[in-house]
Amino acid sequence: MNTPIDRNSIGDGPLTPEQAMYRENILDHYREPHNHGVVTTCDTQERGLNPLCGDEITVYLKLSKDQKKVTDIHFSGHGCAISQAAMSMLSDEVKNKPISKIMSWDKEKVLALLGIPLSIVRIKCATLSLRTVQKALQKRAASREQRSEVGTNSN
Repeated sequence: MNTPIDRNSIGDGPLTPEQAMYRENILDHYREPHNHGVVTTCDTQERGLNPLCGDEITVYLKLSKDQKKVTDIHFSGHGCAISQAAMSMLSDEVKNKPISKIMSWDKEKVLALLGIPLSIVRIKCATLSLRTVQKALQKRAASREQRSEVGTNSN
């Protein structure tokens, strides 16, 4: 018989006192997410899904004039506490960071922000935020390259 998975549980197994503190931080970000909300004026946006548990996030990014930094970020979505808290925490980290730095981040960056051990399934929830932000930035770069190529070819 399969045991149902509580997708809103935080962490796997007993937590150290430090991890318990991180757990509370995760719950705070889940209940009162930073930078949450839909914006209509942004330079790029992307929707990310985690089909394993139904997490959904849309990120809205505003870039610097030279297109080298993320100057603002908002997100909307729904899902488990891990996915939504990770997006809230990551949104604080992304602001005013060079795009090149953001693109170099991997799952370890998000796991360090969360500060608790996660199962493989929960890692997918946690990293949805980073995957979505990076995909939005890749999409923006590709669209700029296309416009640049069109401008070059029309001469």
